[in-house]
Amino acid sequence: MNSSNPGTNQSATLERIEQVVRSLLNNDDISLTAETRAADVPGWDSLAHVSIIFGIEEEFGIRFSDQALAGIETVGDLAERVEHAHTGGAV
Repeated sequence: MNSSNPGTNQSATLERIEQVVRSLLNNDDISLTAETRAADVPGWDSLAHVSIIFGIEEEFGIRFSDQALAGIETVGDLAERVEHAHTGGAV
């Protein structure tokens, strides 16, 4: 991200991702950070992962390519992919 305050956009993106995850896992106590991994979140298994990715795509109006999804290890990685899509980059 090349904005004057790069943390602001990613922070808002993380908050929206957190809301999607909370809703899909039916758990309002979930708190995500950029370093959070799926394995750190109760209920975020491989089946939930697919639903979460689709939910994020719907929330942000984007579609991820298989290649873009392959490198995601943390919620921060995911937020970066979302931000990239919003700046016109292919995901």
